[in-house]
Amino acid sequence: MQHRTVLLEEAVDALALKPGGTYVDATFGRGGHSRLILRRLNEQGRLIALDRDPAAVAAGGEIADARLKVIHAAFGNLEEALQAEGVERVDGVLLDLGVSSPQLDEAARGFSFRLDAPLDMRMDTSRGQTAAEWLAQASQRQLAEVIKNYGEERFANAVAKAIVAARAGGAIATTRQLAEIVASAVRTREQGQHPATRSFQAIRIHVNQELEELSLALPQAVEALKPGGRLAVISFHSLEDRIVKRFLRDEARPPQLPARLPLRAADLPPPRLKLVGKPVTPSAAEIAANPRARSAVLRVAERM
Repeated sequence: MQHRTVLLEEAVDALALKPGGTYVDATFGRGGHSRLILRRLNEQGRLIALDRDPAAVAAGGEIADARLKVIHAAFGNLEEALQAEGVERVDGVLLDLGVSSPQLDEAARGFSFRLDAPLDMRMDTSRGQTAAEWLAQASQRQLAEVIKNYGEERFANAVAKAIVAARAGGAIATTRQLAEIVASAVRTREQGQHPATRSFQAIRIHVNQELEELSLALPQAVEALKPGGRLAVISFHSLEDRIVKRFLRDEARPPQLPARLPLRAADLPPPRLKLVGKPVTPSAAEIAANPRARSAVLRVAERM
């Protein structure tokens, strides 16, 4: 499937671009959002793009534009990446979370149960533990916790037990092996959904520490914003969106002080963010053209 950038116009519009501003696309992917941002910047504008996937960084190298700098880094290292570029404050940060179509569709990456391949699942193929390596050494309890918490899989205990039983007969090395093991343990599933969907999501999130990276990145993004700068975040599943929603909500409230402290509301320090508009979801036309967009939610906030 050709990669389609989800909520392309909506996300870039949400940044309220200043033509000469400095922006961060913290999840470059295949550069859909970055290309549109560059089209809207003038010669003084600047775009810093991050991605932990070496293939995405390589794709960024094909864009010949002096205003763009693509950095091999996870967005949890946003502050460090900006410091290395000598950038203190930016006018906007975009986060497009989750896994990209090229990652899903390239069999060798091991993200998809639809394509038989080595069980890798790392977004950054240059470092870290593969899914196969983790499955080989995780305890049954660890397996069950990850599959339940990150996959919201109600048969997590049965799946974990099946994985432990299967690996006793040899390594679980391919996506097809894992999908068949999970399918044998999941008794029912929503119509149209493969039995392994939730377990694959959970293992991928764990291997890449996706929720931990998000929790690290959000405060760094707010800290990097100039007053009036915008943060736009696209989430693709409820676990991500819950973290984003709570973080933005908390940052848009005045600090919570002890109830008996003799302070008026006017004396409290102002919140760091204000929420901008309501959550945005893809149109019916976008979902029809790109079914992977169906679960996307865009949330936007502005630095006070």
